[in-house]
Amino acid sequence: MVIGKKNLVHTLESMDFLNMDRRTFLKAVGAVGATAFLGTYKTEIVSALEFAETKLVWLHGAECTGCSESILNGGNPDIVQAITKLNVNLAYHETLLAQQGLFVDGKPANSSELNSEILVDELIEEGNYILIVEGAIANGPHGSGRYCVIGNRPFKELFSKAAKNANAILAVGTCAAYGGINSADSAVSELTDYRGVQFTKEDGSKGMLQELGIRKPVINIPGCPAHPDWILLTLGAVILGKLRIPDDLNSALDRFGRPKVFFPPGHTVHENCPRRGYYDRGEFDTEIGGEKCLWKLGCKAPYTHSDCALRRWNGSVSMCTQAGSPCIACVEPGFPDSARPLYVEAEDKGVFLGANIDTVSKAAVGASVLAAGVHAVRRMKGDD
Repeated sequence: MVIGKKNLVHTLESMDFLNMDRRTFLKAVGAVGATAFLGTYKTEIVSALEFAETKLVWLHGAECTGCSESILNGGNPDIVQAITKLNVNLAYHETLLAQQGLFVDGKPANSSELNSEILVDELIEEGNYILIVEGAIANGPHGSGRYCVIGNRPFKELFSKAAKNANAILAVGTCAAYGGINSADSAVSELTDYRGVQFTKEDGSKGMLQELGIRKPVINIPGCPAHPDWILLTLGAVILGKLRIPDDLNSALDRFGRPKVFFPPGHTVHENCPRRGYYDRGEFDTEIGGEKCLWKLGCKAPYTHSDCALRRWNGSVSMCTQAGSPCIACVEPGFPDSARPLYVEAEDKGVFLGANIDTVSKAAVGASVLAAGVHAVRRMKGDD
């Protein structure tokens, strides 16, 4: 699989992305990493083609800044290289802004926090930007949004103002996309009332945009955190006009607003998991630290839709299950409630085509040839 992917990347690198039709382009960005994609675009080419500088306003709601850390850890390209190649102006990012302000006689006249507020308000009033939201948005208590206040201003109020003037919105991370752990079931969840930009969990009627009566095109890039490639490649597709907003969104996104190229509806993490061979032989770890399939330790890979096992993390060298942690389905809209308890086997969930793990295991163990588990299930169901 790795060799095949390398060959595919080599082939795609020799092609002209700009002359690809949209469908081929989207397949290509799904197959390659950000390095191969952005390497095609030298700054000179971007300038020669007169792409207008794209302005980004990146806001933080209720979150851990893990998605910003994820993109900062994208080493090849790093964030500076990516911004340069895509001709992006990261005009506002609350945790990356250098201290700035008004100076009188060499001394700061205002606090950096106040000047940050002035800057973001000016950018919003100028308009013509892509809004990136990281973190959930508090609606509580009682619709006030004051459970998430930044600079004495409810984040809900800032988000509303920024969303109205944005050309489009990218909800980065599961918190911004679906509420994430902020919206998890608890004794206070109804009072805090945290919401995602367009969805709250799987409910598209309870996103913050709907609450505010704002209609804007949204692309969700979930994950806890989101993969740097998912963010950069989506931005690249939008900036280069290969993913036209809003015209292409219905065909390019799944029902939860995720790009299908990274979150394929018909593909799960399990299918290319490095531990897949153990699953097919019915060999499962029962304690952390082993090398076998992690299903009985609560792995949710069989019903998690993302390309983690193909793309991998940390420079494409590892992923959660490879490092010994069960997949916790962090890209799914119901996370974390739909994945809980995280490290306990999901006994009542179907794995493939309605069969449960025990059925698959028995079939796989009994087979003289170690065929892929999905094929074993199909044979049992008489589909092959």
